[in-house]
Order: sequence, then structure tokens, then C-alpha cells
Amino acid sequence: MMAENQHAASGSPPQFDKGDFNTEESEVEGLAVVAVSGSVDMLTAPGLAEAIDSALAKKPQGLIIDLLKVEFLGSAGISVLMKTRDNLGESIPFCVVADGPVTHRPLTLLGINELMSLCRRLDDAVSKLTDG
Repeated sequence: MMAENQHAASGSPPQFDKGDFNTEESEVEGLAVVAVSGSVDMLTAPGLAEAIDSALAKKPQGLIIDLLKVEFLGSAGISVLMKTRDNLGESIPFCVVADGPVTHRPLTLLGINELMSLCRRLDDAVSKLTDG
């Protein structure tokens, strides 16, 4: 089941909401930031992918996926992050913001931090993508 697009006609950034899962898109220094909250599992991962596609459609200078408010990160969510990294390649700088046992720990235990940029704070991710 796809998450609903809550995009208002007023031109506000799209939001996707399914139960406790939510994404919000914003822009910081030319970078698209997709902030995710709630559980990212096999039911909500398509909503994350859709939010990422929506952000990339605006041709940002870089992409940040902010997982600081995620309460559960399942394999389907990790899969979306890996597909995003694979699809972007070297074309657009990409960083994931994750901190704590729910997000940072599984990403580092699986070695994903070796395959993509991982920061513990949004400010660090913005600095990393704008300085490079």
C-alpha cells in the first residue's frame, strides 16, 4: 500500500503519512533534505522511496536522508537507502543522518557506513555535502 501524498496545492513540500510513518521534504543550502519519522518497514518503505524521488525531481545539489526521528528501520528501509545510493552513483552527493541504536547501529553493523556517507547530525551532513 502506497503512502498518501499530502502535497497541498499551495506548493508546500510533499508529506507522506502512513500510521506513525511520515516524511517531510525541505531544502538547506541547495540540498534536498528528506526527514523521516516513525517506522520504516516493508509497508512504509515505498513511501520513503516516493519521497526521495520527489526530492530528486527538483534537481538538488545533494540529497540528505534524515533518520533522526525513525523509531524502527527494517531491511526494506535499508534497501531503499542502498538503491538510492546505487541510482545516484557519483552524480549527486548523498548522505544519511542516523544516530542511536535504531538507525546508526544497524547501518554500521551491516557495514553500510562503508558504502555511503553516514553522519550523526544534520549540520554535519550539510557541511560534508556543501564543502565537498
